[in-house]
Amino acid sequence: MRSGPMLQLAALVYSLLPARSQYDSCKSLVNTDEAGPSWEFYACQPRAMAMKRYLRVKVEPPGVTCGNPPERFCALGNPYMCFSECDASNPDLAHPPKLMFDQENNGPVTYWQSVTWSKYPEPLLANITLSWNKSIQLTENIVITFEAGRPTTMILEKSLNYGRTWQPYQYYAEDCMEAFRMEAKNVRDLSPVTALQIICTEDYSKWVGFENEKNLHFEVKERFAIFAGPLLRNMEALYKRMDINKGLRDFFTLTDLRIRLIKPATGGTFVQRKYLNKYFYAISNVEIVGRCKCNMHANSCYFKDGNLMCECEHNTTGQDCGKCRKNYKAKSWRPGSYSPYPMGTANSCVAASSAYGNCECYGHSNRCSYIDYLKIVTCVSCKHNTRGQHCQHCRLGYYRNASAELDDENVCIECNCNHLGSRHDRCNETGHCECKPGATGLKCEDCKPGYYWRLGCFPNVCDNELLLCQNGGTCHQKQRCICPKGFTGILCEGGSCDPEGGNCNASCTSLLSHWAALLSALTLLLLLASPCE
Repeated sequence: MRSGPMLQLAALVYSLLPARSQYDSCKSLVNTDEAGPSWEFYACQPRAMAMKRYLRVKVEPPGVTCGNPPERFCALGNPYMCFSECDASNPDLAHPPKLMFDQENNGPVTYWQSVTWSKYPEPLLANITLSWNKSIQLTENIVITFEAGRPTTMILEKSLNYGRTWQPYQYYAEDCMEAFRMEAKNVRDLSPVTALQIICTEDYSKWVGFENEKNLHFEVKERFAIFAGPLLRNMEALYKRMDINKGLRDFFTLTDLRIRLIKPATGGTFVQRKYLNKYFYAISNVEIVGRCKCNMHANSCYFKDGNLMCECEHNTTGQDCGKCRKNYKAKSWRPGSYSPYPMGTANSCVAASSAYGNCECYGHSNRCSYIDYLKIVTCVSCKHNTRGQHCQHCRLGYYRNASAELDDENVCIECNCNHLGSRHDRCNETGHCECKPGATGLKCEDCKPGYYWRLGCFPNVCDNELLLCQNGGTCHQKQRCICPKGFTGILCEGGSCDPEGGNCNASCTSLLSHWAALLSALTLLLLLASPCE
């Protein structure tokens, strides 16, 4: 079948579908009198969904989950009510981590539970790490439900790089100043200027009774409301901010989430050391709603082989649609844009020109040139600190990012050699700079043993091992000896005299005697040589 009739049939089908809503379609067929049916592309993103279905959970340290050995728990409000038991070997009495994410369907409440605070005054610490192996974007508040009182002190952290590094998301404490040396704040205290500020809140840590309140929140929608208004009616303003502020997009993006439990609920009183089996953590539910991050190049996300993957459109590929497909790299990859609202801009990857079909620049150049006498096609004006015929090498002063693909904008990392400690600003393929004598370190920012730093590395003048200051002198920052009165020299090895002040040591006195004797002899010779009158 020819493409024309096929497009016309597709256009008919699309015309019968419901009208598109915000960013839910990546493309649609449009029909014009001049060109007939053709595809029109839009920025798009997957629908939000419950992300707890797709996470992996890890609880640390080992042994912090109750049940091995079996243990009995008491009520926080009444230490004599000890009817609960945790036994990992009994399915009916076990409380493993998976029970934080199960579907209870109006049945009995199930929950993960920690050991009791049996090692007081050592802190009862537990880290609960949730991992997706995929970038996700939060769309609703994170809600954590505690079954034995909300913790007195806790930190929520996130990672953007699969758990390699972590950053705080929000602090929670009964007393923020005492726990974290931070002033207590609420999200409603923030403004568009301070919207990304990491705060400490006391709203979810003060004791209000066991049954009154179990939920702890990380407020996502309240931060959206800073830009979109209290009822989120002005989403255009929020999306416009996200387009121009990468930090705002990244704030709601994560690959991993970590709940750091620092101090359990104490009932609003001091810890009772006689009843430590009433202090513990218990979490029955963690609600995390968000969408797969697909860089506005996909409207669906699928779960395959234990991982979430974007179903990429716009000639993009990768787990997050973060690069152009092969042969579609005629210009650099870009994420889709929310603007103009509400359709957005697809920023699709474009097929390479047929004239330069063999010109692969890995997205670092938009132009190629044919060098006739060499019979080769080469990329022109390589960007992102790359160089070479195909922009496949890094410029001098940069080295290859081993964790990035060749078409990544961050494929070349600046050497950042310390100009005082290195011979030049270039480094090898692992980022090591060539150091001047005495300097060491990845960037030549440190000194070897026997050297000290002062706008570069210089040999030690003195130290406490080999170059000892003499005659009671003291070594100052390995740069000079501070000599006592009566001694001079680099290591205070020589004496000095001040006869009038009385500061003469034995060697100085002897020297003065020799000079005095020599002076007397010279005077006598002069007298003998003088003619008599």
